[in-house]
Amino acid sequence: MAADRHKSHMTNTRMFLTMLFGAVFRRRGRALMAVVASLVGAATLFCLAAVCIEAPRQINQEMRSYGANLVVSPIQGGNRSGSGIEQGMVDHTTHMVTAKAPAKYATYRYETVQVNAGARVMAGIHPDQVRQLNRHWSVEGAWPKPGSVMVGRDLADSLGLTTGKPITIGYPAGQSTFTGKAGGQGRDFRVGGIVDTGGPEDRIIYADLSDLELLTGAKRGTDVIEYSVNTMTSGLKAIAASINDMTSMGVKARPVARITAGDSHTIAMLQSLFWLVSVVVLVLTFVGVGTTMASIVSQRRSEIGLRKALGASSRGIAMEFLAESACYGLAGGLIGTALGYGFARLLCLSVFQRPLGFNWWLALGTVLLSVAISMIASIRPVLRASRIDPALVLREE
Repeated sequence: MAADRHKSHMTNTRMFLTMLFGAVFRRRGRALMAVVASLVGAATLFCLAAVCIEAPRQINQEMRSYGANLVVSPIQGGNRSGSGIEQGMVDHTTHMVTAKAPAKYATYRYETVQVNAGARVMAGIHPDQVRQLNRHWSVEGAWPKPGSVMVGRDLADSLGLTTGKPITIGYPAGQSTFTGKAGGQGRDFRVGGIVDTGGPEDRIIYADLSDLELLTGAKRGTDVIEYSVNTMTSGLKAIAASINDMTSMGVKARPVARITAGDSHTIAMLQSLFWLVSVVVLVLTFVGVGTTMASIVSQRRSEIGLRKALGASSRGIAMEFLAESACYGLAGGLIGTALGYGFARLLCLSVFQRPLGFNWWLALGTVLLSVAISMIASIRPVLRASRIDPALVLREE
């Protein structure tokens, strides 16, 4: 008896599959329309989601080329603020930052100097550090090296300086090691380069730190450490908080508002656009699949009535149509996911010049969503098919 039940079950399953695939292949045009509707939806959703997931990371990396997003300076009035941040503290702070995320950094020591009897700001830097941190700086000529300086565009224009011209810089606040006189005539430099950033940097003279130490006759700590940290806004705030919580360090950290605000605003816009377009795509996919399934049910009305007259149950017919719509959703989801990945990868290469990895979890979610949308969109046509009165249909025939 158990064998008979098993045989009957196998027969019913075979009949179900035969009817299912027969219905799909007999109406290839309608089936293709349903697959295309699911395909377009899956491709658009996967492409948008992949770009939306990847874009924040890519935008963050692009923004890192526009300078620092975290600044560390001595606490005003603290016991270290007069002498700046010592090298040991620079190393310790850098270790705290890089332990949380990859980062580049540069240190700056600022002094007030005299040029043409006017007070100017001079920054002692390690040129390699600053060049790596600020790749957006436009430099005409060369970065500073011993014996030469780099002058900001605004200051160079006001002083009539061009690359190659000499410039005499004095240090009135102390004793020059070159003249041996307090506030002496200073030291002659050559203008090696002119930097144009469009910001306050254009009013500063940049010199190799060793030259600034010789000019002032003293070594001391740095005034500012700038970091370009490869992390999102929330991670950046957490790093700043961890530094500020250790008051014994004598330094304070703050995110650069214009950089972090730019990150957050751009990412928020992208995510809002993603959700808006996703809703529109889901609605269009739902309408497309539902319309196609309604057309299929209408075409098969006579067949459904005949099958019900021969003893087919409403539940069996409904399951067949739901399985048919699931097949359309599965086929459209698989093809659409592949196409969506291709579009997303091409978009990332053209915009960010970086490849896009394949997200298997996103692909699985897209395919499952495509199947679910197809089945949900088919519920109304399926209910109509299950309620067909066989006597009425056969009388019409």
